[in-house]
Amino acid sequence: MGQEVVCTARWSGKSVRGKALLETAEILFRGEERLKIPFSSIRGLEAKDGELRLRTDDGLVILDLGDQAERWRTKIANPKSVVEKLGVKAGQPVAVFGKLDDEFMKKLKQQKSAASAKIVDGVGWIFFGVETREGLGEVKKIAGKMKGSAALWVVYPKGQKSITETDVIGAGRKAGLKDVKVVGFSATHTALKFVIPMERR
Repeated sequence: MGQEVVCTARWSGKSVRGKALLETAEILFRGEERLKIPFSSIRGLEAKDGELRLRTDDGLVILDLGDQAERWRTKIANPKSVVEKLGVKAGQPVAVFGKLDDEFMKKLKQQKSAASAKIVDGVGWIFFGVETREGLGEVKKIAGKMKGSAALWVVYPKGQKSITETDVIGAGRKAGLKDVKVVGFSATHTALKFVIPMERR
């Protein structure tokens, strides 16, 4: 989940109060009117006097973020890769089940994190790509093979009725896991992190 700030947004002569969210690859603004600003559409970026000024393909957008303006500017100008946001360090082995984004797999390879379809000793990161709630039955099988501080990231589509955050959390908890974090995986998918509760490690 990205950073959230209640603020005023100004664009196209409008001034709207709402909540701005800094996600992995976009800024979302939710108020009486909504905005979605992909990082890829930003042509100019400036933080000044508590304002974040964004020159986009559709014109100028100003967010009154106060002391968060410079922080947001830095994060937008220097975004972390998805692999970094998920916590996988260079060289750490991972287990991968289901289909995951090609770019993500490429990043793992670039940082020499060997990916396997098996959960072997020493694997601290497990990724499971699932597209429908029917596929969540695999979570219980994966959980049964997890040990110690190993973490399972379930990656699923955003905004789909075929699978929701509630479905994913329910599957993890039914498998005896604890949900601890949500991260924007891509423009289309979300990643939800599960771990074994401390008392069972």
